[in-house]
Amino acid sequence: MINNKILALKYRPQEFKDLIGQEVMAETVTTAIKLGKTPNAYLLTGIRGVGKTTTARLIAKALNCQKNDKPSENCSSEKPCSSCNEIMQSNHIDVLEMDAASKTGIDDVRELIENSKYSPTSAKFKIFIIDEVHMLSKQAFNGLLKTLEEPPPRLKFILATTEVRKIPVTILSRVQRFDLKRVGLDKLLTLLQNISKKEGGKISIDALRLIGQASEGSVRDAISLLDRALITQNINKGKEIQDEDIRRMLGLADRNKLIVLFKEVLSGEQKKAIQMLREMIDSGLDAKNFLNDFLEIIYLFSRRINLGPIEKDVTISESEVKLIDEYSKKIDIQDIGLFWQLTIKSIDDLKILSNENLALEMYITQLIHLKNITPSKIEENISIENENDQKKTKSNLKMDEKKIFTSTKDQLKNTEQFKTNLLKDPKVKNHISTNNQIKSFDDLVNVAKREKEAELKYDLERNVKLVSFNQGKIEIGFNDKLNKNFIKKLSEKLLLWTGERWIISLSKNKGNQTVYEGKMKKRAEELIDAKKTEIAKKVSTSFPDAKLLEIKEDENA
Repeated sequence: MINNKILALKYRPQEFKDLIGQEVMAETVTTAIKLGKTPNAYLLTGIRGVGKTTTARLIAKALNCQKNDKPSENCSSEKPCSSCNEIMQSNHIDVLEMDAASKTGIDDVRELIENSKYSPTSAKFKIFIIDEVHMLSKQAFNGLLKTLEEPPPRLKFILATTEVRKIPVTILSRVQRFDLKRVGLDKLLTLLQNISKKEGGKISIDALRLIGQASEGSVRDAISLLDRALITQNINKGKEIQDEDIRRMLGLADRNKLIVLFKEVLSGEQKKAIQMLREMIDSGLDAKNFLNDFLEIIYLFSRRINLGPIEKDVTISESEVKLIDEYSKKIDIQDIGLFWQLTIKSIDDLKILSNENLALEMYITQLIHLKNITPSKIEENISIENENDQKKTKSNLKMDEKKIFTSTKDQLKNTEQFKTNLLKDPKVKNHISTNNQIKSFDDLVNVAKREKEAELKYDLERNVKLVSFNQGKIEIGFNDKLNKNFIKKLSEKLLLWTGERWIISLSKNKGNQTVYEGKMKKRAEELIDAKKTEIAKKVSTSFPDAKLLEIKEDENA
């Protein structure tokens, strides 16, 4: 029987031990209270529903509990002391909660500060809990500064926010900050199973997993979704809830079906792909959820291609792993990058389009045609477009293909298009023909030197450790001094110098020593060898204080 009380409130933690996923924070806070080393102000940050306000109340209870001095063993929810009971009910006279989203001004803060001058009526501490504190105005924050730094001895502040970056640094420097983490899927599953069992609900583990994934680490969201699901069960006369029911409730697509749809896209089966999409739409598919789920599929394929077989993960089923392993052979990393860009662009397009379903069909069509557009074909299409503009001759392209290409070209400014624009420039063509002899890492360094790319040459010599070098592909290790724009800049320059797109990947391997380290090592070895020569020995005998510091070759020799 489902209780009339909302589950998110019914199962709200009443003790520190009930908090899930925040064990380190709870232990730190309770230990500090035991030792009497509590800060003047706490700052609790984290996503919505992760437990910030709940934690603030638990801290308030631990500070003001009348039963004992051990906050980790404070009042149980069954037999709380009067202070803890009043805090639980949000009506304690000395624990004031303020919603900064509705009270943002300096006048509200002044009222708070004026109230802080009075000692607590019945509790050990007067505690101000300010929720969504980032919503306070600049003047309000300034008004808080002095009180936060040097509050009255019996006053504590507990601030909570989802947007810590919006809080002035002057405030951050005066509080003890705790970042509440997203709760892992495994812990959420355990919680949801326990609640479902207590509520007499019948729901499959796959359905609970979908709820956990949809909540994105938010405990409150997970419990709220479970509440909706159990209501659905009640409507369906006690029938066990399956993952299909949750997908319909949330407007999600079956990930297995998404992977198969992705396979149809890779195979160029437009009719099959569109038909599958329409079936998903008819079952209640949400357009934005679909595109976000498709981004996840693209990521999983990228992960499989770059890192090898996907390890065991509670978020990915064995059947999904098998499908990804099978279909990943039909796609390369370049296509993955193009698909990712188009998907992000399509998500933005949803904001301005009235018919989302047509937008999804166009998206699938563009994916299929995008995969079939090679760099040579892009050049061919552009040359044909130029001829049509100048001579108005007949195009050799099919109209539907040309439309798709033009649409894609306008939407995506990807690397292949950048390459095409470069190749059209006669100066660039001449440049490429004279500078494309990059067959080794040393060649690359020399070309960078010849092209006067001083910053790039410096990084290549001093901050890059070569792992492997093949034509069109470089794998590197690096140190912490590497320029953050190095990969982007090197890719652009290689495309400019060679007319080809190079794959530059960062390796977990440390790689060889840098070019500079190699030179220094060689110089050191040469210096040691030189000291052993007869000339050096004679010089050392004649001039005891003389030291051999460097060896230089005669360039004219």
